[in-house]
Amino acid sequence: MNEMLKQLTEAVGVAGEEKEVRLMIRDLIAPHVDEWRVDAMGNLLALKKGTGELAWRVMVDAHMDEVGLMISAIESDGSLSFLPVGGLDSRTLLGKVVQVGPKKITGVIGARPVHQLTAAQRNSIVGVDAMRIDIGASKREDAAGRVNLGDRAAFVTSYEEQGMVAFGKALDNRAGCAALVELLRGEPYPFDLHAAFTVQEEVGLRGAQVAGYAVNPDVALVLECTPAYDLPNERDVSPNVVLGRGPSIYVMDSRAIQDPRLVAHILRTADANGLPYQVRQPGGGGTNTGSIQRAQAGVPAATIATPARFLHTPAGMIHLEDFANVIKLAEATLRSLTPALFQR
Repeated sequence: MNEMLKQLTEAVGVAGEEKEVRLMIRDLIAPHVDEWRVDAMGNLLALKKGTGELAWRVMVDAHMDEVGLMISAIESDGSLSFLPVGGLDSRTLLGKVVQVGPKKITGVIGARPVHQLTAAQRNSIVGVDAMRIDIGASKREDAAGRVNLGDRAAFVTSYEEQGMVAFGKALDNRAGCAALVELLRGEPYPFDLHAAFTVQEEVGLRGAQVAGYAVNPDVALVLECTPAYDLPNERDVSPNVVLGRGPSIYVMDSRAIQDPRLVAHILRTADANGLPYQVRQPGGGGTNTGSIQRAQAGVPAATIATPARFLHTPAGMIHLEDFANVIKLAEATLRSLTPALFQR
């Protein structure tokens, strides 16, 4: 059992309320870094001083936040209306158990029973606006004493492993956070390594924008968890990435063209070390690279990700060998960085 993945994925950290995850990571990294601090946005920024061989500032980022829900109204019958925080598919929500607010009140997501629907309604997707969270309250006053408007609701999902496959919530991006923790546990790097565990990626790469500006690195690496669309389908469509075939290397997404020099170095490093990898299909959602590369005068940046099925749902799935190889590839990439790689 990967105890760190279990600990991190079962923690609650819906975007904008990452404190529980931040405190957990702080305790994990404190013995392995020279400095750490929390900025005004809630990013956890740590410094692992290097050997002095290179006068560089290298940043490695992993976002702490997960998708979830926010309570938007307390109805007269005691049920809770909610809004999505981050990208969620409403088809995955009905019947799911959640925990609401700092008291972690248990609730179930429900909607009008099927026997009360018209034929047309039965064949349509239930939207979030038609769903409610039921915490067992019978009236507004009862519910209002237990939850507040603006409280986050997170899915309740236990981390489990079946052979080399792991299941859990918030693998996007606690897998990246766990990988970054492992990098900090290693020996010093030739340069100062600035670790950024960032907030609010799921709602617009916000924490990374602040962290990238504050660190002002010479180069940056983003550790992520990316969707694997590799299940059987009716059309002859190439999968984005596939579970079990290695780390996913980004070249372009909706928010960034990854630095081609850094991407080439990552690929060479994988080949030189006999590590499997997959080049992710260009396009799709963005990562914190999109914010960090625009910091100050610009930063060469790229993304290495763990492939995962069913991201942004109550339960995702990764292959533990992919996760382990992300750590190996990221470390080998960092230890072989040189300024000559980025000369124009």
